[in-house]
Amino acid sequence: MKSRIQNIFLTLLLFLGGIITAQTVNVGELFITSGTTMSTVGAMDNKSSGNLFNDGEFILYSHYNNDGLVSFSSGSHSGITRMIGSTGFQQISGTMPMQWNDAEFKNNSIQPAFHLSNEVSISGTANFQQGIINDDEYRGLLVFENKSKHINVNDNSHVDGKVQKVGQEDFTYPIGDKNKYRFAGISAPKEILSSFTGKYFFEDSNALYPHSQKAKEIVLINNQEYWTLDKTAGNSDVMLTLSWDESSTTPADVLVSPQSSIHIVRWDEAQNRWIDEGGVVDSDKKTVTTPVNVSGYNVFTTARVDDGIVLPCSTLTVYNAVSPDGDGKNEYFKIGGLTECSADNTVEIYNRWGIKVYDTVNYDSNGNVFRGYSEGRTTISKNEMLPTGTYFYIINIKYSGTSPQVLKKSGYLYLTRN
Repeated sequence: MKSRIQNIFLTLLLFLGGIITAQTVNVGELFITSGTTMSTVGAMDNKSSGNLFNDGEFILYSHYNNDGLVSFSSGSHSGITRMIGSTGFQQISGTMPMQWNDAEFKNNSIQPAFHLSNEVSISGTANFQQGIINDDEYRGLLVFENKSKHINVNDNSHVDGKVQKVGQEDFTYPIGDKNKYRFAGISAPKEILSSFTGKYFFEDSNALYPHSQKAKEIVLINNQEYWTLDKTAGNSDVMLTLSWDESSTTPADVLVSPQSSIHIVRWDEAQNRWIDEGGVVDSDKKTVTTPVNVSGYNVFTTARVDDGIVLPCSTLTVYNAVSPDGDGKNEYFKIGGLTECSADNTVEIYNRWGIKVYDTVNYDSNGNVFRGYSEGRTTISKNEMLPTGTYFYIINIKYSGTSPQVLKKSGYLYLTRN
């Protein structure tokens, strides 16, 4: 009977828009309905017998612990949990995961502002207003569900630790370390049940993963930072994007011209060395992306790669705009000087999800050029007109001089249809 009275009391405060100043304990049913607000100045403790459903606005000025059920009504998109600290850090703890719709993190009183030792999943939007969420030291986890997103991430407001993404969309991880926001991103997985977990380390990877143990084409490995990306559910694979910041992170020697030599490298446990995963550079966004799905997971960073190949041709020019509209301009993917370099070549084109949409050998030798249609031996929806968008190309040129070698060139391809 005591818990029933307590929950009636909480509900009355809810509809009156009141503020509970002492510690709040829930041991029964608590519903925050759409259009209503509940605030707690003291710590919130949802006991193992407690069921808390938030379809409205729940403002917490102190700690939040859950050992029961914290969720929102099925089909509801109105609930928001606001962690707004006023006097110090806020613990987000408990033995049972919390399911929030929207979230706001706003605490400028201390860094890190939020000590996350529980698992919190976001189904809507996470607004990183102010304050770093530390789940690394406290062994928690922030999960973004399918179709969820985040906004306002910066050096003063991000996740220091692991972030997991579930679902079928491409995603940028709101991760950082030591007050530096340094994102990584993945392409959209094929499977909706896919899950990938990312983390950033602002420290030299050499002690754990020796930079002297590397593939011969890797010249210089980033000695200031690295990322981890792990596949935690599903069978899909993804392309990986890493960011750089020449003012505070990536060494200048890695970024020196030409930036096309910046690649993503991965520590391969089986080979016990760093291997090249390739790289397509976007200088404006300060990112490098693998041209295809990565060949494995766990530890990644940026590096400068030198293929060391001298081609038997003076120029190789890639025209990366294709607009097959009949005006005689950019009707197909043109690669100047390719045949002169070597007729023994392959061209592959992938969409933004890492799915191959075109491949051929001895490109442009017999009308075999990319005109914006899905073609080739291993593509999806053969002969289908592809949509406007950004694609990735990979050109492999085999050169059989005194010592046989292969040059791999990759980059962006822009397909436009009027």
